Amino acid sequence: MSILPIITAPDPRLKLKAKAVAAVDDDIRRLMDDMLETMYLAPGIGLAAPQVGVAKRVLVLDVAQRARSQRHSRLPIPRSSGGRKSSRPTARAACRCPSTTPT
Repeated sequence: MSILPIITAPDPRLKLKAKAVAAVDDDIRRLMDDMLETMYLAPGIGLAAPQVGVAKRVLVLDVAQRARSQRHSRLPIPRSSGGRKSSRPTARAACRCPSTTPT
């Protein structure tokens, strides 16, 4: 596994439309492994592929808020079928979130 550089605003790559994941192959699995490693080092509880410069709909998260808790989730996101399109703009939020545990 390797650590990926996390990009931040105003990097224009964050505005690229991410592509749906057609199939979970070895490349997607490797990407998710690298994203988990990067997320744990950051630290954070979630990381989206566009945040590491990959315009794919992939998300990893670990809500246990402990490094390598083995309770993480990997979410390749396929293209949505059906549904209606909205002409209203939507707000986008980063998936890498700081800890919300009270101190």
